[in-house]
Amino acid sequence: MASLMENLIDILNKESDSYDGLLETSRKKTAVIVKGDLEALTLLTEEEQDKTGIIVNLDKKRNEIMKDMANVLNKDVNTLKLTELVEILSSRPEEQKALAAAIDRIKKSAEALQQVNRQNGELLKNSIEMVEFELNLLQAMKTAPETANYSRGAYNTGETMGVNRKGFDAKQ
Repeated sequence: MASLMENLIDILNKESDSYDGLLETSRKKTAVIVKGDLEALTLLTEEEQDKTGIIVNLDKKRNEIMKDMANVLNKDVNTLKLTELVEILSSRPEEQKALAAAIDRIKKSAEALQQVNRQNGELLKNSIEMVEFELNLLQAMKTAPETANYSRGAYNTGETMGVNRKGFDAKQ
């Protein structure tokens, strides 16, 4: 049981370190989103995916250790929680303290990461809304009202006000 506990605490600390690394990357991502640097955003997203893969692997290892601990403690694998393990370790205060500290650390990291991800989500949402606004503005400029210009045959010429239908004007 002692080695399982050491392994669990070690995995939780590694997971927490990984969350801290992911948090740092997400904070960098915030600045990149504000700048609108798509290349840097792509690189940071790839870096996030790599770090997330590491976290997923650590989580699998943690679940395996929890299964082993549940078997040793004769507890249900599906209901055994880390907080319950802290209570069970009341007879081993050092391990209990180390486990509680690892749990707190990982919770704080995960909460900070959630906050930064919410903020990044809002920034991306605002960026998308701005792009949509600009596209709508460009489309509205292309659909300017027709003029009342008539040809010799008394037909409307179909010309529009202030629109150059020849394409992009590089001088602007």
